[in-house]
Amino acid sequence: MNQAVFLDRDGVINEVLSHRVKFVNKPKDFYLLKGVGPAIKHLNEAGFLVFVVTNQGGIGLGYMTEERLEMIHETMTDQIAEFGAVIHDISYCSHKPHADCPCRKPKAYMLERLAKKHKVDIGKSIMVGDREPDILAGKKAGCQTVLVNAREDETYGADAVFSDLEHAVPWILQNRIMVEE
Repeated sequence: MNQAVFLDRDGVINEVLSHRVKFVNKPKDFYLLKGVGPAIKHLNEAGFLVFVVTNQGGIGLGYMTEERLEMIHETMTDQIAEFGAVIHDISYCSHKPHADCPCRKPKAYMLERLAKKHKVDIGKSIMVGDREPDILAGKKAGCQTVLVNAREDETYGADAVFSDLEHAVPWILQNRIMVEE
């Protein structure tokens, strides 16, 4: 069985609600956060599969198309590859917020689907997010959880809290649970 780190996208990997960009609806709006490329490379080198699980309600609301989202994700993977890092797979929910679909975080479906597809021991994996729905999805899936870039003092019950992904990596590596093949 494999071990994975599931990453939310906006606010964990890239800027959102910043001085440069409000929402990422076009590839030109994608700005990788400082330290993310090397952080993902460290996770890759430690043997983790790295996945992105992201709510993208902008599709359901008509702000972008799935084709545009694919272009944004291509921009993301290209920028991360510049650091020698790899995202192994991406799962997204395109439904409107409050649509009560089965895949939107805080539900665990995206994590569970990726875990099944890639033979991941989800109980020995980690979900990293910047909002409560990310932490709740990780908890529901049975992962350890890490909160980064928190906008409030609330931790949402995360197992660990850090300023950003780069600073979370040492904790993730230290708390790695060895997975039997």
